[in-house]
Amino acid sequence: MHSLSIFGTSSDAGKSTLAFALTYLLHKEGIRVAPFKAQNVSNNARVCDRGGEIAEPQHFAAEAIGLETRSDFNPVLLKSGRESKATLIVNGAAIKEQDVREYYADLDRLKPVVKSAFERLKEEFELVVAEGAGSPVELNLMDKDLSNIYVAQTFRTKIVLVADIEKGGVFASVWGVYNLLPQELQKNVIGVVINKFRGDMSLFDEGRRIIEKRFGLKVLGVVPYRSFNLGFEDSQSLLNYSQAKKAPKIRVAVIAYPHMSNFTDFEPLIADKEVYVEFIRGSARLQGYDMVVLPGSKRTISDLQWMKSEGLFDEVLGFKKSIVAICGGYQMAFEAIEDPEGIEDHKGSKEAGLGIVEGSILFEGEKVVTKGVYELFGEKVSGYEIHNGHSKKLSTQKKHFYGTFVHGLFESDAIRQKLFGRIDPTYRGYDFKRYKSEEIEAFARHIQSHLDWTYLKEALSE
Repeated sequence: MHSLSIFGTSSDAGKSTLAFALTYLLHKEGIRVAPFKAQNVSNNARVCDRGGEIAEPQHFAAEAIGLETRSDFNPVLLKSGRESKATLIVNGAAIKEQDVREYYADLDRLKPVVKSAFERLKEEFELVVAEGAGSPVELNLMDKDLSNIYVAQTFRTKIVLVADIEKGGVFASVWGVYNLLPQELQKNVIGVVINKFRGDMSLFDEGRRIIEKRFGLKVLGVVPYRSFNLGFEDSQSLLNYSQAKKAPKIRVAVIAYPHMSNFTDFEPLIADKEVYVEFIRGSARLQGYDMVVLPGSKRTISDLQWMKSEGLFDEVLGFKKSIVAICGGYQMAFEAIEDPEGIEDHKGSKEAGLGIVEGSILFEGEKVVTKGVYELFGEKVSGYEIHNGHSKKLSTQKKHFYGTFVHGLFESDAIRQKLFGRIDPTYRGYDFKRYKSEEIEAFARHIQSHLDWTYLKEALSE
């Protein structure tokens, strides 16, 4: 079978969710399929079963179909760093922090990495669903593109274009992307998916006719908008989360500092009908909340300084209710954070922390990247660690404070029951694992019901 590339006609068109859904649906058809993205730019990463870290969307898609996660699914990952720099992660391992211009200058060295990863997957699976990045036709960057043109040309993938109708200009974006593609790739485009449609579907009947008759492109489907609060790729995806809760019992404030990372930690809270989550992105009073969460951070010292400048540092210090601190947020809770070698911030950086936890955090070159089952706050939790800040204190519980290096804390039903039950004894909780499984199935079937599924499968089999 042909492998498949998912190209967006714009950023945030829904590439990740469509790629995930197609991977899931093809798997359900009995086809051996694997998710893939050559290069991801995201601070939302997970630790793989085989070691190393990859971006959330490919980890999520693989986990949803029961695959052992591995770095081949996302061989190149960039995490934003200070100023114009980014941390380069290759085959799951952090290599170095470099300037973006330096990264593009070295791009040819990464192509063999991408090629080898894809080829390993093709040896094991019948097809690979390869998610693109941004727009595939940024003409000034096409020769530097690993995720779109390079993959499609090298592996002769079939291509599906996905267009976001919410943004407006859907016809121009479809026409423009298709006609700016290299001619040999235009021949491989099997159709377009119009995504995030709202309202009366019949209103787009003429739009479908225009795309098919005038553009000569098959419309594979028009997909109505449906919220999907799982597998967030980046902060932009996070902004799309939906909470329709009639009478939440508990209000949670998540401090969304500029370099917040691993925000999938909050998916169980967003899905919880008894909990209302608000992301605090600037100066705010916290007294009206029942819990404050300090999330992970890619630049811990910088984000700690931001909290001080916004007045949130003092707000957290004065908060008398529950505080949960995860990874970078936990490190902020120590007396001080030191980065003598400039691992995450400028060389010699040091910043006073909240002082809730005794001792200091020391940033070291050796990065902790591991996963497992942890004993946290009296419960067993399946989670993972990704951090350069070091301390012997994996977790700390003190009065109303709960801090840990471990991500995935809120995925534990027992932990949520313990934390929220202390806030409100009437809190009932729910089965997150079951919710996640049911939501994945429902969303994928929603996509399938609005696609010409038979046509798509036949095109991949030609």
